[in-house]
Amino acid sequence: MAGAVGAVVAGVSPARAATWETVLSGSFANRQTLEANWYYRYPWGSDHNGSARMYASSTDINHVYLETSGVLTIKATRITWDEGDSSADPYLPIRYHSGALHARQQVLVNDQFPNWEVKGEFQAPATRGAWPAFWLTGATSWPPESDILEFKGDNRNWFNTYRNASGGWSNTIVSLPDPGAWRGYRAWITKVNATDVDIHYYLDGNWVGRHRGANFVGKPMWLILNLQMEGASGAPGPTGDTYYRARNVYLGRTRT
Repeated sequence: MAGAVGAVVAGVSPARAATWETVLSGSFANRQTLEANWYYRYPWGSDHNGSARMYASSTDINHVYLETSGVLTIKATRITWDEGDSSADPYLPIRYHSGALHARQQVLVNDQFPNWEVKGEFQAPATRGAWPAFWLTGATSWPPESDILEFKGDNRNWFNTYRNASGGWSNTIVSLPDPGAWRGYRAWITKVNATDVDIHYYLDGNWVGRHRGANFVGKPMWLILNLQMEGASGAPGPTGDTYYRARNVYLGRTRT
């Protein structure tokens, strides 16, 4: 719940400052608000770790568009020509055109902003070769990373946190009977010491896991929404179009 403490674990709410700020909300109302709040593609360009290349711009609305006011759609389309290989590891052959967005507002946990809430509602494809995600990754270094939504070719969502080089990954994997329905995904990130945060993950408002001791403090992060294909989600992927929909994406923080 925006503006409320909201995150409750075993009857205890995470500490928060008196002042709550909403920094991203309602950004899918129309094309103008979309472009005022989001950049197209990945922060690093068009390619990442799958077989889809991201195509979207102010004039190219084939793969990232507003289906209705408030609902963003990303469409992945199988291509039939040779477009070479991805420029990102593991350098897979490009077999799809798809879309990605990253928020203009970065997430930065520090003394001034010790708590962050990141959430949205999504209809996620959960079929072999489809790899939708809603995630945070370091803007100037990696790690940090937090995956709030990540389906890898089946009906299991992976809530993932890369804590640090020595701690590695923490994973909470939840099976969903119908991931194609509208479902709510949420992370509550709270500073616990000078270097680390704890992250609480939620599905449809229900707490599903706590990842402790992630070395995120002082490290700016991009918020990314994308539909990658194949790679970790399996191959071959779908021959037809694949759709990933988002609404009510929200970002808030406390200010001390």
